[in-house]
Amino acid sequence: MGILAWLLVGGVAGWLAGMIMKEEGGLVKNVVVGIVGAFIGGAIMNGIKAPTAGFTGFSVGSVLTALLGSIILIAVLRMIRR
Repeated sequence: MGILAWLLVGGVAGWLAGMIMKEEGGLVKNVVVGIVGAFIGGAIMNGIKAPTAGFTGFSVGSVLTALLGSIILIAVLRMIRR
């Protein structure tokens, strides 16, 4: 069940980040960006001791954390591509 939650949160976060950052991509790319973004967002939230860092599974806090990390990931990838 944990992997399914990761894929669901990753897919939602990746899709939202792609919409916000106007990034083209398919379902697999959105899930990958969302999952990597969840790691980045989780590290940031843990680093600043934010209360959303403790959320696990599919919740608003986990999606927002993954979304933050996904947006950062897309921005960094854009800077590297230039």
